[in-house]
Amino acid sequence: MLETKDLAYWYENGSRPLFKDVNLTFEAGKSYAIVGQSGTGKTTFLSLLAGLDHPKAGEILYDNETLKKIGLTNYRRRDVSIVFQAYNLFNYMSPVNNLMTAMAITNAEHRGDQEYAKRMLEQIGIPKGDFNRNVTHLSGGQQQRVAIARTMCCDAALVVADEPTGNLDEQNTKAVINQFQSIAHDQGKCVIIVTHEPEVAKQCDVEIQLADREFQTVVR
Repeated sequence: MLETKDLAYWYENGSRPLFKDVNLTFEAGKSYAIVGQSGTGKTTFLSLLAGLDHPKAGEILYDNETLKKIGLTNYRRRDVSIVFQAYNLFNYMSPVNNLMTAMAITNAEHRGDQEYAKRMLEQIGIPKGDFNRNVTHLSGGQQQRVAIARTMCCDAALVVADEPTGNLDEQNTKAVINQFQSIAHDQGKCVIIVTHEPEVAKQCDVEIQLADREFQTVVR
């Protein structure tokens, strides 16, 4: 589904690369955790996979086509959904309207279907009484679940998440990771999570460690 070939990235000042010669394959129906110390380049790597930046060398292929050929704008709109640590919800909207807007922007199959949006919110544990509240009145854990429901409503087959549990307590962390696992296993999507939390990584199907500018897959 998603593949990197000899991928490398470095800063413009010519310093040593954050990583180089990265050759990894990510499959649909699986969840992946990318772990490593702060400053190793995890978030930068995720931004490349999400089409938010260009690699300095090498290439990324989605369904055997390079992102250059697909076009980053088309790729972000159609093929990838991003879950940010800061949620990045429309803070002047309700949960339902956040989902409806995302489906409209991405031209998703269920665009315009408010009942579908409500079912997705109910599925991830948002109470019906909160469907039409302003999202800023929800807890952090609830806002993160709304952000995840947004990915469930859109048709993108790739979901990437940057430290999605960084602001959550243990209970909400477990619930959020369970939702990501459901997205991978039940919806057949590819889920890639950057995390610094070992317990989160252990719950994913595949753990990939970034250290000394190299990626290594952990065999469980």
